[in-house]
Amino acid sequence: MATPTSLANAIRILAMDGVQAANSGHPGAPMGMAEIAVALWNRHLKHNPTDPKWANRDRFVLSNGHGSMLIYSLLHLTGYDLPLDELKKFRQLHSKTPGHPEVGHTAGVETTTGPLGQGIGNAVGMALAEKLLAAEFNKDGHAIVDHYTYTFLGDGCLMEGISHEVCSLAGVWKLSKLIALYDDNGISIDGHVEGWFGDDTPKRFEAYGWNVIRNVDGHDVDAVDRAIAAAKAQSDKPTLICCKTVIGKGSPNKAGTHDVHGAPLGKDEVAATRAALGITAEPFEIAADVRAAWDARSAGAQLQSAWTAKFAAYRQAFPELAAEFERRMAGDLAADYATKATEALQAVAEKGEVIATRKSSQNAIQALAALMPEFVGGSADLAPSNLTMWKGCREIKPETIAQGGNYLHYGVREFGMAAIMNGLCLHGGFRPFGGTFLMFSEYARNAIRMASLMKINPIYVFTHDSVGVGEDGPTHQPIEQTATLRMIPNLDVWRPCDSVEAFVAWQIAVEHRQTPTALILTRQNLAHNARDAAQVAAIRKGGYVLKDCAGTPKAVIIATGSEVSLAVAAQQALADKGIPVRVVSMPSNFVFDQQDAAYRDSVLPRGIPRVAVEAGSTTGWYRYVGLEGAVVGIDRFGECGPAAQVFEYLGITAAKVEEAVTGVLRK
Repeated sequence: MATPTSLANAIRILAMDGVQAANSGHPGAPMGMAEIAVALWNRHLKHNPTDPKWANRDRFVLSNGHGSMLIYSLLHLTGYDLPLDELKKFRQLHSKTPGHPEVGHTAGVETTTGPLGQGIGNAVGMALAEKLLAAEFNKDGHAIVDHYTYTFLGDGCLMEGISHEVCSLAGVWKLSKLIALYDDNGISIDGHVEGWFGDDTPKRFEAYGWNVIRNVDGHDVDAVDRAIAAAKAQSDKPTLICCKTVIGKGSPNKAGTHDVHGAPLGKDEVAATRAALGITAEPFEIAADVRAAWDARSAGAQLQSAWTAKFAAYRQAFPELAAEFERRMAGDLAADYATKATEALQAVAEKGEVIATRKSSQNAIQALAALMPEFVGGSADLAPSNLTMWKGCREIKPETIAQGGNYLHYGVREFGMAAIMNGLCLHGGFRPFGGTFLMFSEYARNAIRMASLMKINPIYVFTHDSVGVGEDGPTHQPIEQTATLRMIPNLDVWRPCDSVEAFVAWQIAVEHRQTPTALILTRQNLAHNARDAAQVAAIRKGGYVLKDCAGTPKAVIIATGSEVSLAVAAQQALADKGIPVRVVSMPSNFVFDQQDAAYRDSVLPRGIPRVAVEAGSTTGWYRYVGLEGAVVGIDRFGECGPAAQVFEYLGITAAKVEEAVTGVLRK
């Protein structure tokens, strides 16, 4: 008959055998956390392996994602669509068991982890989503949103600065259904952590406002079980369970050392481990009684069936709320979204305001929020500057979070904000957007990259987009940020030139299902550009002819954002000299590049010289202008001074654009 020890040893077998077969990986964490996993996955986790997307499942995040053989072993043993052959192909090309867990790639994986600390950030976002959805949809006698978010994390996650950002917020928000199990083994890749990690972790989390359960024997399944039960029994704080473990437990010669952290045990040590554990089975072989004890399919189906019956009663009592909940969890837009958004765009075009695109963005949020109750906005302590708040938004505060809301004050925590937004997206039910200055996208960069990799759709509102920041000087003047954001695969970067383009950018952003969006917005006012209906429609193609000339153009000027007005002024000056020039606005290279060749050639005709202008790095623009073209940009740091003077000093002027056009025509 299966015992807690045999269940834990099943994880150790699969972990060490998978890593050994790959000759690559991290066996130490899975072997050291085996009993913790038994306590959670065999006794507490509410899930259904036959339906990994069940809305009311508990969420599980392996924040220390290098220990991926732990989650693969658990998914396989509990009955997810992860056959043993896939574990045998660990870390191999096109297997379902990549080196770090990847959401959308392996059934049952809730988020992509590996960059340490971000998993706990995602978990905070998931727990926040559960709390907000419960406040919005649950009614007396009808608790249809009622689940926990569990995360495993190690010393490395807690050393990363992002863990401070997100765990502090979790305490402020009183996310009582967030339970973190800390694998306190005292080892990282370099060795024993005392030389570089001397924090009193329990005190740190108590200071955040967490419930902390100290000194749990991580190799005692019953002790961990009791700690989880105690965490679930309280309802006003997130919980950290501090589990003391031995990394690589079971390995007679390497357990407790950094040698087992990130390398295979080796054939001799695998054999020694089997002998020490009393295992005589072949590699990857798990006894039938152990498999049966791990199998969660029947129990999971019963849990989901009970919830389905509960939801049916909810639907009968609250049909409109039930339909809205299903729409939100499916990620679908409201039925009237397209019609009403189009009407709002027409109103923006007719109004033709001369305002900063950060204000244009706020106006778009105001219009779209009425169509998207799933919006959850926020800012990293810059709401008055980013203009991310809207009339009627409900601020989420510690004292009122139980009543819900749709606007978050993240404090000065750009990285944490972005990781929490990822968690909100991954949970389902919300479309988060968050703001900061474009310069500080650098702090959030890895979480932005992770969103792109995971094919989820948060929206980043990056204002103060250029040296137009002026007096704040070079520390706050972005140069390379827009260019490098465009280099992230699957990130749609929009830099609109006026209110009309800004509204379209927001439309595209909310319509994306598998793509995050970065909106690059100005502090300074921008001129409105008149367009006909065809041109307004063409904005959705990412690049289009904004101002054409009579006859065949001699050159094409490509511009974005605030520099479109410079391109238009240069066009007029060149026309006065008898040089016909076309102006192309290209707010989104990402979308433009997806258009067919015929359309791209109609906008940027082959054989006609091109000049690009943007107040930032010239990197990236030569793919459009060619080596024979020219780029008016900035490849140095900025200067402190009034914005107009800084633009003039750095050569971002209509005269410089005109000069660049005449230069390429002379070649």
